[in-house]
Amino acid sequence: MGRGDGTGRLVSPDGADDRGTRILHVDMDAFYPSVEVLDDPSLAGKPIIVGGAEGRGVVSSASYEARQFGVRSAMSMGVALRLCPQAIVVTPHFDRYAALSRQVMAIFHDVTPLVEPLSIDEAFLDVSGARRLWGSPAQIARMLRARVKSETGLTCSIGVAATKHVAKIASTISKPDGLLIVSEPETAAFLAARPVRALWGVGPKAAEALEARGIRMVADVLDTPRAVLNRALGPAMGERIWHLARGLDAREVSTERIEKSVGHEETFLEDIRDAVVLRTELRRLADRVAARLRDGGWEAATVALKLRFADFTTLSRSQTLGEPTNVGQRIGDTAIELFERIPLDQPVRLIGVRGEKLRAAGFAGAALWDDDEEWRRVDEALDGARERFGRGAVTRASVLGARRDVDALPTNPRLRDLESGA
Repeated sequence: MGRGDGTGRLVSPDGADDRGTRILHVDMDAFYPSVEVLDDPSLAGKPIIVGGAEGRGVVSSASYEARQFGVRSAMSMGVALRLCPQAIVVTPHFDRYAALSRQVMAIFHDVTPLVEPLSIDEAFLDVSGARRLWGSPAQIARMLRARVKSETGLTCSIGVAATKHVAKIASTISKPDGLLIVSEPETAAFLAARPVRALWGVGPKAAEALEARGIRMVADVLDTPRAVLNRALGPAMGERIWHLARGLDAREVSTERIEKSVGHEETFLEDIRDAVVLRTELRRLADRVAARLRDGGWEAATVALKLRFADFTTLSRSQTLGEPTNVGQRIGDTAIELFERIPLDQPVRLIGVRGEKLRAAGFAGAALWDDDEEWRRVDEALDGARERFGRGAVTRASVLGARRDVDALPTNPRLRDLESGA
């Protein structure tokens, strides 16, 4: 999801040169708010914030009208409403978003089997093998935009380029509801005119390190010795930026997307100091993380804890396990152990659990004995009940009680069958 507000938008004219291109980056426009407008047309043209309705909630997404006031995803709802007090706050309808995402991904798979979903609302497509059937990459992009609009009622923006990196930059610049084509011969000039912050992977800290040395545009990167980039960013990042600035990106579209981590976090309606309550929430979150790991066929080798205090100080702690796991009890035990090492000097605003360093479940084969065998049976029973009756129908007695979160969306929402395009 792009974070821009649509200003500075660039699009390609009809008949634009698409020589040397084969990669499309398709990004739905303000996906969550757009779905809400689709279901309630009276919201059209208004500043919409999708997220927790309470002032302690977090912004999941915002319409372009709200973004023009500075509202951004992951911002606290209180800050967002101070920036845009006239905004309409809408509670997320994740099942609806997931259904439309599957419909959009199915359209992509109609055109090419080489589809790499990045999230619920964006994907890379390699259309090199689809030319004979559908035409040039530019023609395919126009057809896809028309199909998505006619079949779902939603708009998308598409970047067309020779590499994934340039295609992603192009789609961002063309938003909303645009198409930008960057031919291979035009790539160098296109990149040179972009700010360094446009390069994929350059976050705020990296951008500040470059700008402090007078490196503000990609053209400046081209004139900077690699040794200077390495000192500013570190050898690995310096080398990557050196290549990306020159349009060099060897990454292919991967149809087998590998999760890097799975996590859930909760923002509380009121700050909580009670350690017993916080440990209960960690159990609840650990069970949700474990269930998603099992759904995806993964195990986590590392468990990470995130705490945000009342003054917005945020701490992260992690621990690598002796053996990777997708057992809720084991993940919860580790998260609580990490939690108990942190002094509770003030109340907690947000708490999160994440499984990291994922690998395929059962990768190491069966052990001679399984210390978690009984807990695995508990998880199997929970999974069966959730499959039959829905999430929340059955849970541990230790986590029963009023929900203290704002029903925020998962921090890394994935669709169970998104990768297959089903």
